[in-house]
Amino acid sequence: MVSKIAYIATIVAALAVSTGARAADLLPATAPQPVPSSSSGWTFSASPYFWIAGLDGKTQILGLPTVDISENFSDIISDLDFAFMGAADARYDRYSIFTDLSYVRVTTDAATPRGIIADQVDLKSVTFTAMVGGAYTVYEDPKLRFDVLAGARFWHVETRVALSGGLIGSLSRTDSANWVDGLVGVKGSYSFTDNIYATGWAMIGAGGSDLDWDVLGGLGYKFNDTVSAVAGYRAQGVNYSNDGFTYDVIQHGPILGMTIRF
Repeated sequence: MVSKIAYIATIVAALAVSTGARAADLLPATAPQPVPSSSSGWTFSASPYFWIAGLDGKTQILGLPTVDISENFSDIISDLDFAFMGAADARYDRYSIFTDLSYVRVTTDAATPRGIIADQVDLKSVTFTAMVGGAYTVYEDPKLRFDVLAGARFWHVETRVALSGGLIGSLSRTDSANWVDGLVGVKGSYSFTDNIYATGWAMIGAGGSDLDWDVLGGLGYKFNDTVSAVAGYRAQGVNYSNDGFTYDVIQHGPILGMTIRF
C-alpha cells in the first residue's frame, strides 16, 4: 500500500509541472517566429498549450521508500481534476521577457489489499510551476531567429494522503516541497515558407534541484499575422531531493499549442 501511495503521487506531481504541467511551457519562452527587420515597438503573445506527456523516474514522499515509476498519458489522465498550461511573451526590438505557468490537480483513491490497516486510501496532489525570464536575439533575418535566454522556474509540489477505515480509523498527512531553479538556454525558429516554420528550445539549470532541463522541437503553421499553431515533442527532467521528499522524473511526449499575437 505504501508503494501504491508513492506511485500515484509521482504521477500526479510530474504531470504538471504542470504539467507539465508540467508539461512547460508551450511556451517557456513563446516559440519565436522571425519578423521583418522593419517592425518596431512592443509585440505581445499568449500561448495556451496541452502536453500529452508520460512519466518515467522515481519519487519519495513522507519519508516512505523510494518508488520507481513508468506511466503513459492514458494512465495519468483518468485521475485528472483540473489542469492549466499557458505562456506569455513581450518583445521589443531584440529583447523579450516571458512567463510560463502550469497548474495540475489530481485526486485518486484505492482500496487497500486486505482492508485491515485501512479500508481506503485517498490521495490529492497539486503541482504548480512558474517560469519568468528574459531573452536576447543574437541573430535575425527574414527566415531565421536565434535567441539566448536566462530565467528562473519556481516549483511547488504538494501531496495529501488520507486513510480511512480499518485499524487506522481516520488519518491524513500532507507532504510538500518548494524550490527555485535558475535556467539558461537557447531558442529559435526557421521559416520554410510564409506559413510553415520549425521551432525549438533547449534549457538547463539547477538551484533547489540538482538538475533541471527542458528541450523541445516542433513544426508550426501561421494562419495569419495573429494566430499560429505548433505541434511537436517535448522532454523535461528535474532531480530534486530534500528531507525525505524526492522528485526525480522525466516527463516526455507530444505537445500541441497555439499562439495569439497582438
